[in-house]
Amino acid sequence: MNRWYLLYCKRGDLERAKAHLENQGVECYYPVVEIEKVVRGKRKKVIEPLFASYMFVQFDYEQGPSFTTIRSTRGVVDFIRQGASPLEVNAQLVAEIKVCEQNTVAQLSDKLPEKGQEVRIIQGQFEGIEAIYKEADGDKRSVLLITLMSKTVPVSVDNSSIEVK
Repeated sequence: MNRWYLLYCKRGDLERAKAHLENQGVECYYPVVEIEKVVRGKRKKVIEPLFASYMFVQFDYEQGPSFTTIRSTRGVVDFIRQGASPLEVNAQLVAEIKVCEQNTVAQLSDKLPEKGQEVRIIQGQFEGIEAIYKEADGDKRSVLLITLMSKTVPVSVDNSSIEVK
């Protein structure tokens, strides 16, 4: 009888492990999400594994392949275990994750505003000041335009300190 197990794979080798396991007749699944990330100062939508380096596999160890064969597959580190034996994952849990994956689009918690959008600085030395969003300044900071002494001045602020008005 086919059962689900959880594998830990080498960092960045999920696709390789999946290809080799599927060649052995093992069903593989790892949930992915589309997230919005700042890459080199620009927002991009990328698809990433929900659980980095973990993959669900379904097979019948009595009919083959064996646990040792799976564990020896290129890209695989080992099974998630309970004691000496691999931990069996409830099939209902995997089914629920598949349903959730189809209905979910994740975004960064600190999603950046659009250029020209009004924002408020909520912490730090400029706390309470209203500003205009200009651009991203790396992965964690943004350039805002604030008015000081009748002049518009660009300042770099941590993204967690920005609140959209």
